[in-house]
Amino acid sequence: MAVYTQVSAEALSAFLARYDVGELVSAKGIAEGVENSNYLVDTTQGRFILTLYEKRVEAGDLPYFMNLLAHLDGKGLSVPPAIVDRAGVAIQTLEGRPACLIKFLSGVSLSHPTPAQAEAAARAMADMHAAVADFGQDRPNSMGVDSWWPLLERCGHSLDQIAPGLHDDLRAALDRVLNAWPRDGFDHCAIHADLFPDNVLMLGDTVTGLIDFYFASTDIRIYDLAVMHSAWSFDATGETYDAEIGDALLRGYQSRFPLSDAERAAFPLLASGACIRFALSRAFDWLNTPADALVTRKDPLAYVRRLHHYERMSRTA
Repeated sequence: MAVYTQVSAEALSAFLARYDVGELVSAKGIAEGVENSNYLVDTTQGRFILTLYEKRVEAGDLPYFMNLLAHLDGKGLSVPPAIVDRAGVAIQTLEGRPACLIKFLSGVSLSHPTPAQAEAAARAMADMHAAVADFGQDRPNSMGVDSWWPLLERCGHSLDQIAPGLHDDLRAALDRVLNAWPRDGFDHCAIHADLFPDNVLMLGDTVTGLIDFYFASTDIRIYDLAVMHSAWSFDATGETYDAEIGDALLRGYQSRFPLSDAERAAFPLLASGACIRFALSRAFDWLNTPADALVTRKDPLAYVRRLHHYERMSRTA
C-alpha cells in the first residue's frame, strides 16, 4: 500500500455519496507497500479502505481481482471484497484513477510471526487454493516467470548502482532458473502471488484476513507457497533463515495439500524464482520511485540473499 495520488476531502465526499456508507468523517493515507494509493476511510457508518489503482495494476485486470475476491468471500474466506454502489458498480473512477471502496477487515499484520502464526497463515493459503477449484476465470501472471528476463533488461546495469556486480549476479541466477523452470506437470490454480506477512491479518494465532490480491493470477499452485516461504522464513535483511518458521509454513500448507515428491524436489527452484522476481521488482522500484511519493522503498538485496539460500538448497537436494 502507498499514496501516489492525493484525494481531496471534497472529491472523497462526493465519491462516498454514491454508496450507502454514511458521510465522511476522516481519511488517512497508508504508506506501506509500493503498488497503489490507499486510504483508511472512516464514515458515520463504519471503516473502509479506499484504493486507487496505478503503476502495475491495469484497469482491465480489476474485474478479475474483484470477481476472485467475491468468489472467495462467497466461500466464507476472510478476504476484502469491493463494495458496490447504489447502482451495483464496484469499480469507479476517482482523481483520474480506477478506484474501489473495499471492506475493512480487523486484525494486524505481523512483523515477527511465530511458528504457530506461520502455520495458520499457510493453512489459510491452502484453504484459498481449495476454494478456487471452481473459480472459472484465468489471468496470466503479469509478474510470472516470463516477465523476469524483460524486467532484468529494463533495470540493466543500473542494478550495479544498488550493489556492485548485482546485474551479473541476477543474470546468471535467472539463466539457471529459466533453464530448469517446470512448464507442466504441476497443479495450476488462482494464486495470491504476494502473500507476505503484511498481507495476512491476524488476531493472536487466528487469521482474520488475506488481503492485497493485486498480483493474483493463474500459476503453479506451489509457487504460491514458495513465494510465501521466501517472504516469511527470513529476517528483514534476508541474511538469517528461520527453520522453525519455514517448517511451520510447510506443515500448515500440507495439512490441506500434501506435497508430492516432485513438488518437494522442485520447491528450492520455485523459491529461487520467487526471490529473483522480488529482487528485480524491488530493484526497479528502487531505481524509479518518485522522490516525493509517500512510500517506503524495499531493499532488493534482502531477496538476493534469500536467493543464495535457496540456491544452496538446490545444490544439496
